[in-house]
Amino acid sequence: MKVGVYVDGFNLYYRALRGTDFKWLDVSKLSAEILDQDDSIEFVRYFTAAVSPRAGDSGAPERQEAYLRALRTIPNLTIHNGRFLPKTKHRPLVEDPTKFVEIHDTEEKGSDVNLASHLLNDAFRDRFDAALVISQDTDLCEPLRMVKHDLKKVVGIVWMENNNPGKRHKKVSDFIRHANVSILRRSQFSDPVIGKGGMKIKKPVTW
Repeated sequence: MKVGVYVDGFNLYYRALRGTDFKWLDVSKLSAEILDQDDSIEFVRYFTAAVSPRAGDSGAPERQEAYLRALRTIPNLTIHNGRFLPKTKHRPLVEDPTKFVEIHDTEEKGSDVNLASHLLNDAFRDRFDAALVISQDTDLCEPLRMVKHDLKKVVGIVWMENNNPGKRHKKVSDFIRHANVSILRRSQFSDPVIGKGGMKIKKPVTW
């Protein structure tokens, strides 16, 4: 089957990669590990947003940019950017819920909408036989249902946690496969990655 791959970068990071040694992940290799050998990956769409320096983590933008440069070496991959929306919020203290503090917060906007939009558009334009979605975001269940039931495409979901997939995800997909530790380990980029003109893209030392 011709397969289009859709990667929710932040969902993947927080559900499978955060706190592990597998952040230097080649999402094309991961997809090939998940799919059958006779499947053909037509394209990979990676959805993310540019991070900003956070308290105690001023190197986050540099690490992300190194990873995005590595991703750009994948020939059939495109990166789709959302954005972070800074906000000021009031939140109650744990020890005294009657007292509030003002905090700075950021909210990632656009990735799920962008993913759903491209997924539906690509399905409508018959750009794939099957969609492989690397995300557990329940907000995507309705567009997944439409792709499967209305547009008659095969839908696969990559599950990134050790628990069983939810009922909603099962209803809107044809198959769900786990990205276990062994698969993540086998799906790493080389270090360094060789980019255009022989440029070496090194994995960040600390992450």
